[in-house]
Amino acid sequence: MPVVQPIAARADFPVGNARCVVRTNRAVNDRYRHLVLEAPPALCGATPGQFFHLLCPPAAGNDPFLRRPMSVYRIAPDEHAIEFLYNVVGAGTRSLAALAAGDTLSVMGPLGIGFTIGAAYRHILMVARGVGLATMAPVVPWARRRGIRVTAVLSARSPADLMAREFTQREDVRVHPVFDQDGSSEVARVETLLRAILAEDRPDTMFTCGSNRLMALLQRLGLEYDVPGEIALEQQMACALGVCLCCVRPIKAAGEIVHKRVCCEGPVFDLQQVAGTWRHG
Repeated sequence: MPVVQPIAARADFPVGNARCVVRTNRAVNDRYRHLVLEAPPALCGATPGQFFHLLCPPAAGNDPFLRRPMSVYRIAPDEHAIEFLYNVVGAGTRSLAALAAGDTLSVMGPLGIGFTIGAAYRHILMVARGVGLATMAPVVPWARRRGIRVTAVLSARSPADLMAREFTQREDVRVHPVFDQDGSSEVARVETLLRAILAEDRPDTMFTCGSNRLMALLQRLGLEYDVPGEIALEQQMACALGVCLCCVRPIKAAGEIVHKRVCCEGPVFDLQQVAGTWRHG
């Protein structure tokens, strides 16, 4: 079992740092990989929407200088494991993709503020696209264990990119897939679908991640139907501890625009409070 090195003593900031052993690191499809790490208990206390900061190792000439923020995909404390579903897009994720079983990886976390799952919730509507599916996937088992129904609108370039099975994690979830390939992911068509869902059985809340267009649509529909929501923001980060101010985003608060740090005051925010668009980290 890896040794945890505590990096924060405050009870309200239970963050650990450890070298974790890779159990598996397999391809899910042509773009995404699934990484499973053996992790100590201090790192297995993450909640849906939180993330970890990974020190990507040098590989094939790549030497990533900064850690990479990675949303936790699955939390399995009974199995002493944390899991990530990631898209290979740059030097950091290419070096992650080169890891094999038995290799080690420096991991810091869990970090940030996750999704709110209210005790009185009975129905959650989730709208995700691309890597946002991985960010929101942990909500599904948490909700189902509490008897909360989940309806998911999942957007992808094509059926090959959807990863619906990975998103639902074998839970009973009503999934509505939409694709760029056939035009069903166009905002107007997604709006028609969402209006039908809202009219049939209005959810208690809406969660989203992965698309500025979908964020704007849900903000508008949330106001119209009086349904609150939350969004997990993807943002570039350097320290992930709130020190460097690399990840600040404009957020509406008390009638004003303030700048909040996505790493520690997010990454999950009230849907209606997010102003403008964001960049993926």
